[in-house]
Amino acid sequence: MVLISIIITLLYLLLIGSFIFGFDKVSTFKLKSIEAKTTFSVIIPFRNEAENLPNLLASIDALKYPNHLYEIIFIDDDSVDDSAEIIKVFLDTIPIKGKNYRTDISIIKNEKTSNSPKKDAITTAIKQAKHNWIITTDADCTLPKYWLDSFDEFIQTTNNKCIAAPVTYVYENSLLNRFQLLDILSLQGATIAGFGIKKPFLCNGANFAYQKALFFELNGFDGNNNIASGDDIFLLEKAVKMYPKNVNYLKCEQAIVKTKAQPTWNTLKEQRIRWAAKTSAYNNGFGKLIGFVVLVMNALIISLLLLCILSIFNIKIFIYILIIKFNIDFYLIYKSALFFNQKHILRTYIFGFLIYPFFSFYIAVTSIFKGYKWKGRNFEK
Repeated sequence: MVLISIIITLLYLLLIGSFIFGFDKVSTFKLKSIEAKTTFSVIIPFRNEAENLPNLLASIDALKYPNHLYEIIFIDDDSVDDSAEIIKVFLDTIPIKGKNYRTDISIIKNEKTSNSPKKDAITTAIKQAKHNWIITTDADCTLPKYWLDSFDEFIQTTNNKCIAAPVTYVYENSLLNRFQLLDILSLQGATIAGFGIKKPFLCNGANFAYQKALFFELNGFDGNNNIASGDDIFLLEKAVKMYPKNVNYLKCEQAIVKTKAQPTWNTLKEQRIRWAAKTSAYNNGFGKLIGFVVLVMNALIISLLLLCILSIFNIKIFIYILIIKFNIDFYLIYKSALFFNQKHILRTYIFGFLIYPFFSFYIAVTSIFKGYKWKGRNFEK
């Protein structure tokens, strides 16, 4: 058991070490105030988001990008609250800005054809999109004022067909929020690192861009419409396979989109089961390997703890393994926290470190046997 534990720990150390190396290989992109040229269709599916839409709409109103170069398409996915009405009221009140252009904002109904309402919503919108570049985000997000400027300059100065971009949570002073912030910083660190070592395997649909022509060239979401989630990662996999040199990460502070963390442990559990449910359909072998190594490492921590309690395993070796994992995880999250300007969250790192192996292992096992509930809908396994 000692030898197995050492091998697993070394594999994990090698994996996270490669992430730390890869994180720094992705250069931070700085805006240079060049003339805006790229046209965007921003796609935002929504379902019962009346509580969150005012913040999103306010951030849209504050965008600095030339109004005539982008449109925003909201897709109503059978909302039963006042979401659509809130957007309509906003449309009636926004002023005409600069050069007599008003932001082109529309609301359309979702055309459902598969088991994935969100993928259907995005596909429905892309068919009506006017512009060359698609950017997806979520209705519970807030957008930075130079968001589109960041994408535009990145597109103009690099050869891109598909761009993943940064996402983090809004900070709230609660233990649950801080736990989720540490988690997403870890995920974003791994996402950036994947691009740095030329093996992209993660992205987030709350801040994801691609050429409209690429979407059709890849046949959109064909091949994974039976899976409710994964509108981002499955498309990324297709893009990387066809154009590995034209898929990049926009590591830019002005591009960071913020979204709300889950309000309860139960909704967090349902969200993570939803995320885990799609992993079996991944085509990216590297991504599957990473998931396996992380799962095995967390399972090892839990197992060794139990064995130490039963006096079956050497507690000193267990402590050494914990110290190795503690430090290598911290270093990656520290780098991510610096980039996202959320270094204050590191004060909660010890709590997150102690809880995460149990939480992660529970989600992984639960996702194998049960479906989940999301946005008032039940999705079977």
